[in-house]
Amino acid sequence: MRYEISGTVMQTVSIDLSPGERIVSQTHAMAWMSDGITMDTHTGGGLFAGLKRALSGGSIFITEYGAERPGHVAFAPRFPGTIIARELRAGESLICRKETFLCAEYSVSLEIAFQQRFGAGVFAGEGFILQRVTGPGTVFLDLSGEVIEKTLSPGERLRVHAGHIGMQEPTVSTDIQMVRGFRNILFGGEGLFLATLTGPGKIWLQSMPILNLAEEIARHLPSNEARDVGVGAGVGRLVGGGAAGAVVGGLLGGLLGNE
Repeated sequence: MRYEISGTVMQTVSIDLSPGERIVSQTHAMAWMSDGITMDTHTGGGLFAGLKRALSGGSIFITEYGAERPGHVAFAPRFPGTIIARELRAGESLICRKETFLCAEYSVSLEIAFQQRFGAGVFAGEGFILQRVTGPGTVFLDLSGEVIEKTLSPGERLRVHAGHIGMQEPTVSTDIQMVRGFRNILFGGEGLFLATLTGPGKIWLQSMPILNLAEEIARHLPSNEARDVGVGAGVGRLVGGGAAGAVVGGLLGGLLGNE
C-alpha cells in the first residue's frame, strides 16, 4: 500500500492498493476511486460493534474497499483540517477526539475509549467517550485546522483550551483545572475550565476546533439562527465544551430562540 496526502486547507489522501489489499473508512468519506476497487459496507463486527463506534462519534457502518487489480481510492474529510498518517505497531494505540478517524488498513481496529476522570469527561471538551485506534497498520486521522505536535516529559503539564486536543498517546493523562480570576472567567473568553494534559507522551493539538468554526458561521446567519447557534456554542465554551456545555447550551439556545 502506498499513499499520498495532497492539498493544504482541504486535504485528501489517495491510497494505491495492490490486488488483495483492503482498507476501511467511515461512511461518507470516500471522494473518488478507480475501476477495479470494490466496496462492501457492513457493521464491522456486528451491530454491537457498530453501536460502540457510533457512541465514539463514528458511524454504525463502515465501508471496506478492496482491490481486484491495482487501483487507488481517495478520501476527504468534511471540515478544513490536516490529515495525519500514523503507522502503528502491533498493540500500539492512539486516543483521539470524536470523528477523528478517517480510514485505515484493514488490520487496524477502531474502538471506544473512556475518560478516566469524571471532571475531565464533563468539562475537558470531548465528553466521556473518545476514539481509540490500535495497530498493526497505517491509520489516517483528520484533525481540524493546523496541527501542532508536542512531546511531554514525565510529569510535564500543558493547559489546553477545550477543543484544541486532537489526539494523544495513552500514556498522557487528562484532567481539568479551573481558570483563576473573576475577570478571567467573565471577560477572558476561555471558559470556567481548561484541560490539563500530563506526560509522558506525545500530543497533537488542533488550531481550529469545530466549535469555533460554528461560532464564526453563526455570526453570518440570519438573526434568529445566529442567536440560537451563538448562545448554544457560547455556553458550551463557558462551561468547557463537553457534555454539560452541549446540553446547557442547547437548552438555552432553544429557549431563547422560542421567545
